Amino acid sequence: MKPRDRLVFALDVDDLDVARRLVKDLAPSVGTFKVGPVLHLRHGSAIVDAIHDVGASVFLDLKFHDIPETVAGASREAMRLGVRMFTVHALGGKAMIGRAAAELSRLTLVPGRPRPLCLAVTILTSHDQDTLPTIGLSGLLAANTVRLAKLALDAGATGLVTSAHELAALRLALPDDTVYVCPGIRGPNDPVGDQSRVMGAREAIEAGATHLVVGRPIRDAASPKDAAERILEDIASAR
Repeated sequence: MKPRDRLVFALDVDDLDVARRLVKDLAPSVGTFKVGPVLHLRHGSAIVDAIHDVGASVFLDLKFHDIPETVAGASREAMRLGVRMFTVHALGGKAMIGRAAAELSRLTLVPGRPRPLCLAVTILTSHDQDTLPTIGLSGLLAANTVRLAKLALDAGATGLVTSAHELAALRLALPDDTVYVCPGIRGPNDPVGDQSRVMGAREAIEAGATHLVVGRPIRDAASPKDAAERILEDIASAR
């Protein structure tokens, strides 16, 4: 996989013109743009269309977590939008994820457009070992991540959104073709912000990440394009 195809830029802005400008400027370096709830709720499919117009892919990160029927319907609409990836919460359970996967397999593909990847979110990177009890989880963070990952893949999820810090444990427990999309990627001088578990781009690829999600280190740089290119260099240097 080319470095550009591994890089996902988190389009965490709320202004459509700013989003379109970032998409246009970064498309040569970024293969996929992540659209979260703020941008999607404000501008809907307009930003999805803008990303597709430059030949890039869309990662729709709305983290569906509802009753199975509702999540099946949401998955169907994500596929109709033509997104490459979308997220569900692993904590939604096996029945919910299974209905989403079944809905995707039931739908007819548009020629030339692959079926979207249904990615399960295990534990958000804003959590760490100390905060697990506050959300009702006991035991080690890595063990909880593996448990939720197995549940999601058994139910039909294609891959996972997970911190790169849990990749070693996950790769031992899961199939070799599992897709790992890892947020919380930072350079050595980048602020951590509200992320608790972060890692550098090269280290994450070497740990087994298939895709890296980078937001603020690119968005807030003096030159977002140069920042993206530096991350591509780190990805390309991975062993």
